[in-house]
Amino acid sequence: MVSQEQRRRQLAREKFLRQQQRREGTRRRARTRNAVIAAALAVVVAGGAVSYAAGAFDGSDGEKDSAGSQASPSPSKAPDPCEKPAAGEPSTKTYKKEPALSIDKSAKYTMKLDTTCGAVDVELDAAAAPRTVNSFNFLLGKGYLDHTKCHRLTTSGIYVLQCGDPKGTGEGTPGYTIPDENLKDKRLKGGVYPAGTVAMANRYNAQTKKGKNSGGSQFFVVYQDSQLPPHYTPFGTLSESGMKVLSKISKAGENSGMGDGAPNATVVIDKATVTKS
Repeated sequence: MVSQEQRRRQLAREKFLRQQQRREGTRRRARTRNAVIAAALAVVVAGGAVSYAAGAFDGSDGEKDSAGSQASPSPSKAPDPCEKPAAGEPSTKTYKKEPALSIDKSAKYTMKLDTTCGAVDVELDAAAAPRTVNSFNFLLGKGYLDHTKCHRLTTSGIYVLQCGDPKGTGEGTPGYTIPDENLKDKRLKGGVYPAGTVAMANRYNAQTKKGKNSGGSQFFVVYQDSQLPPHYTPFGTLSESGMKVLSKISKAGENSGMGDGAPNATVVIDKATVTKS
């Protein structure tokens, strides 16, 4: 006959096992979510898969970037900290080929994004990523990013705001691709893209080793150090005032409540320009 003490110990063991199972389930879901987020930073064009992101938002990357903890759904939507967009529509133009290199690689260039949430200045690295900077100089001169949404915000695992798609869906491209550059940048230590980094999205798949040199117009801005493999061209650095704007956007959260979705803030680039100094 089972004594009360034996029964108590049996119930305690069963409770412990149930707790262990729940914890393992939580860890497994967190690993899966982080792998999906890391995969979302890949570009997926129309007809290709799910989205055009910074290498891992569609699960195609094949790598698990383990950073951050499991996101919890927000109980309520934060107030929108941004203004209404200026009148106008995004560009529908595409171009057949990458523009000829016309920038001065020894000069300083600044990309200015006048957004509904504030002005964002990016110091461009023309020496290390000349074709990327040249492409933005060309596209922004055509008004390509004017009136475009920043369509994706990640708030868990990796911490980036993604912009550069006139379609606002994650599938837009300028019609041509540019090569990867500056992937051995010394700032990318330990597989971390530091806060303030501005880098290109692409559709590289680490598992198949396909999709290199597939950048277009979409880029992401890192607002908090993020664990990512060095597959995404770093081509600029955000100003201090730009980091404050990103902080305001990130604090408003994203609409899925799961750490990866459209920003709750109305983030629209009213005007984007590149200037040489």
